[in-house]
Amino acid sequence: MSDASLWAALADPHRRAIVALLLERPRPVGEIVEACGLSQPSTSKHLRVLRDAGLVRVRQDAQRRVYALDPAPIAELDAWLAPYRKLWSASLDALGRRLDETATAPGESSDEEDADTSTPSSKD
Repeated sequence: MSDASLWAALADPHRRAIVALLLERPRPVGEIVEACGLSQPSTSKHLRVLRDAGLVRVRQDAQRRVYALDPAPIAELDAWLAPYRKLWSASLDALGRRLDETATAPGESSDEEDADTSTPSSKD
């Protein structure tokens, strides 16, 4: 399993939808087909890409194949994203401070104070 195969597998919106479904609980192929609204062959192809990337595991349950997320590759992606998350957090904190400063700037009135509360009369 390579980083490139993980990103390639997650690049497709149908595969991301399947991963989101499997986040809730393991599911048989039939449930995944029904939930995603794809054909069975198309769903099977997406599941194969996810399995080859190491993102899902499959087990036989009688005549059904049940798919579940494999948490290890997700943990690898999370570790890779950690420094970027810190960057976003700092940026969002700065935005929050700026919005707070703007909202409490002296001499400025709020939108409620500026709003015209009179209602124009309508003529029948």
